[in-house]
Amino acid sequence: MKVRIFDTTLRDGEQSPGVALSPENKLNIAKKLDELGVDAIETGFPIISEGEQTAVKMITQANLSAELCGLARTNQRDIDAVVDCGLKYVHTFIATSDIHLQYKLHLSQDQALEKAVESVEYAKSRGLQVEFSAEDATRTDRGFLKKIFTAVTKAGADRIDIPDTVGYSTPQYIAEITRDAIEATKLPISMHCHNDFGLAVANAISGIQAGAQCAHVTINGIGERAGNASLEELVMALQCLRFDQSWETNIKTKLLYETSKYVSKLAGMPVQPNKAIIGENAFGHESGIHTHGVLSNPLTYEPISPEIVGRNRWLQVGKHAGAHGISAMLEEYGVQPDKDQIKQILEKVKSIGDQGKHVTDVELLSISNEVMGDSKLKRLVQLSGFSVSTGMGNMPHAFVKLTIDGEEHSATDYGVGPVDASLNAIQKITGKISEIRIKDYNLASISGGSTALCEVTVKLEDAMQNTISSKSIGEDIVITSVQAVIDGMNRLLLKKILKQKKA
Repeated sequence: MKVRIFDTTLRDGEQSPGVALSPENKLNIAKKLDELGVDAIETGFPIISEGEQTAVKMITQANLSAELCGLARTNQRDIDAVVDCGLKYVHTFIATSDIHLQYKLHLSQDQALEKAVESVEYAKSRGLQVEFSAEDATRTDRGFLKKIFTAVTKAGADRIDIPDTVGYSTPQYIAEITRDAIEATKLPISMHCHNDFGLAVANAISGIQAGAQCAHVTINGIGERAGNASLEELVMALQCLRFDQSWETNIKTKLLYETSKYVSKLAGMPVQPNKAIIGENAFGHESGIHTHGVLSNPLTYEPISPEIVGRNRWLQVGKHAGAHGISAMLEEYGVQPDKDQIKQILEKVKSIGDQGKHVTDVELLSISNEVMGDSKLKRLVQLSGFSVSTGMGNMPHAFVKLTIDGEEHSATDYGVGPVDASLNAIQKITGKISEIRIKDYNLASISGGSTALCEVTVKLEDAMQNTISSKSIGEDIVITSVQAVIDGMNRLLLKKILKQKKA
């Protein structure tokens, strides 16, 4: 059975505290969603501002394949704003729970029902496809919920949406009211689940199992409070988990990670590392037992292949590491220690890990060089020129000159501070030459006083999703940061070259 994916990243997702998208960014995200294969996009809430209307109009004029929808309360002014933006599809809602009726709307159940019917009738008179939502449905009196769904169906609604507005439902209960809605309306039913108790995806799936045909979701699960049902989690669960019935969507799953990163960047909302499917650690392994299993057969400790969602597997060294994992990581750099050397390397890695320290990829290579007495790893990137300028009243800027595989490249860039300016200048070079970007940057002080040492750890990624972590320690934060990035670049480029040779 095909499940319809209704994406509300641009509406409910943007309601996340701290998120505000410009019209241009909303348009760009809409294009990404369309490319991803979502069936419907909730473009926004047109009545709320002129900028919102501008964004919605830009999206409606972009010739996208997805159905385009706008949100409206149950009043003519909101519905007119949807029509004025060129939309043909409205998602209209009114709260139906006693707590909302009493404290927010100050309406009786009969008054709310009357407003719902009138709005659906008006939207249909304007030629719109209508999806009706009973806000806070899962805390609404069950009998009244069936009554209002029946009434809006008679008024001409095309779809019914069941919102779990504060994530209060259980999978069992939401399945029951989904069956109620189907019985009362015979219309396609949508699930709109919030994640306040971490059950949004489970509740959406339960509704689908009960007969719903559509799920409202957001990229990365962003949204108010704890967010919405996550598109990537729902889609992959439907596709990969065992159910009594098979489910399909139109989502191009290989684009999930790329889309996730894009939305995260524009929304300014980092994805937690342990987030399912698209979190940084979702396909990362450190434990020796796990690493050994994954290297033998990935299915031992991975439920799906990372490539299905546009990811790559990666290994981490630390106190939980084992010989197989370390050998595999060093092999990527053309380093092949014997068994005794591997044992010595592993002991040093575990010793560092036992001190509560993170062992970077570059440190692993340095340890292997020390054990093997081999310093032949080629440095492809050399810092051949560097200066930074900062001061009160002047925006910090940096000049960087790099020699990459014998060719000189230079760039100047600005930043909020001297470190930011320096890293921006490096990325301006590497973005053009080797498509390397800085994914993560961490600064820590490891001694006190005026001559304190700082520790900079960075994580770099290239266009092929090869990643590497690097650490540098020094007195000057700017120079230490630059050195950490260049050390990482050297190893990442080496890994890339060796992979190309093997291919």
